[in-house]
Amino acid sequence: MKMEAEYDFSQGKRGAIDPMPSGKTRITICLDNDVIEWFREQVHLSGGGNYQTLINQVLRQHIQHQSIEVEGDQETIPITEIIQTQEAWKKEFSRQP
Repeated sequence: MKMEAEYDFSQGKRGAIDPMPSGKTRITICLDNDVIEWFREQVHLSGGGNYQTLINQVLRQHIQHQSIEVEGDQETIPITEIIQTQEAWKKEFSRQP
């Protein structure tokens, strides 16, 4: 491949080449080095993969096992159930005139 003296970037676009998949948001986060190394090591020991995906899976699993004690009640409700109920209410009320 021959190098040109000049290149035209007037139609170029900034940002990642591939757009983020639907339902994903790119963030910048600072984590301790030992935490990152632990996740990288887990991926390596399992034969490969993506440590960022593993972090996401661990966070999701943690969220799904959380519960909130209802005020004045002895009952605890999984946080995921509360979120699903809130989402259902939002959909229902957004349809009403």
